[in-house]
Amino acid sequence: MPTPTPARASLVHPVGTGLATSTRSRTGTGSAHAKAILLGEHAAVYGAPALAVPLHGLGVQAEVTPAEGIHLGSELFTGPAADAPARLWPVLTAVRAALDHQPALDGATVRIESAVPYERGLGSSAAVAAAVARAVADLGGTDLCADALYAVVQEAERVAHGHPSGLDARAVTAGGPIRFQRGQASPVQVGGSLVFTLADSGASGSTAQAVAQVRARRDADPRTVNTVIDRIATLTEAATGDLTRGDGAALGERMTQTHHLLAELGVSDDRLDTLVTAALAAGAPGAKLTGGGQGGCIIALATSTEHAEKLGVALRAAGAPRTWTTTVPAR
Repeated sequence: MPTPTPARASLVHPVGTGLATSTRSRTGTGSAHAKAILLGEHAAVYGAPALAVPLHGLGVQAEVTPAEGIHLGSELFTGPAADAPARLWPVLTAVRAALDHQPALDGATVRIESAVPYERGLGSSAAVAAAVARAVADLGGTDLCADALYAVVQEAERVAHGHPSGLDARAVTAGGPIRFQRGQASPVQVGGSLVFTLADSGASGSTAQAVAQVRARRDADPRTVNTVIDRIATLTEAATGDLTRGDGAALGERMTQTHHLLAELGVSDDRLDTLVTAALAAGAPGAKLTGGGQGGCIIALATSTEHAEKLGVALRAAGAPRTWTTTVPAR
């Protein structure tokens, strides 16, 4: 599943499928997209709310054809399921779980094209699982309801991350910003268009490892960690109102405050902190890590599309190997 190679790219337009459709009668196709968490990561694992936005321009497309057994075709591996490396076990879990909903299908050949960076906190594993599940359902001539799709993706996410909150499973198929809590997602109204710049720290991040570390800290010092989680939850609830009003200044301030709280939980690192500092120095109203942390990406709020480009320049100068911009329109 390849990642984008340019130093910067726009997330405004969806990625093209690049998949053949001439045999659609015997081919199932499905897609999903990346996501970014505005506020609430890690706290969501303990039932607190989270806010996420879709990144439609970083997409995943899956194509499925009937086969005996399960076969994969991707940038990482091509061959029978039995020979697939461990990092693709979540994908295989999604294929098998999706096939369970299609009794007429004995197996499938699954081809995957992805522009979502791997291990960067942008929902790569969930997006691939969702695209595969949709493609299998399409091949079987059925539509998975939202909850059935969520169940398939969550099954794959448990293999990938251990104890996922479910946020990624909902966000990678959402059409717009969502508020997520305890497995349920609801759309969030956006009072004014908002532009964000995302920057890759250049280091991989393991959500499973970060979640496990926070869990260990909570077990050792529940009062301190629960206090931080409660503060993140309060900021997230307030940020929901900021989005509804289109109040970028207030939203940005809460984003930065949340980054500092996540740092208290130990899920930031020097690279992420450096990028957040660079974004703020370049005029961002707010910036924070997004996703599991300990590597991965930051998200910074820009004041305009032009400012987002300037943020990208500043962030690349601060060490980010690549940046992206995305717009969340008023809705």
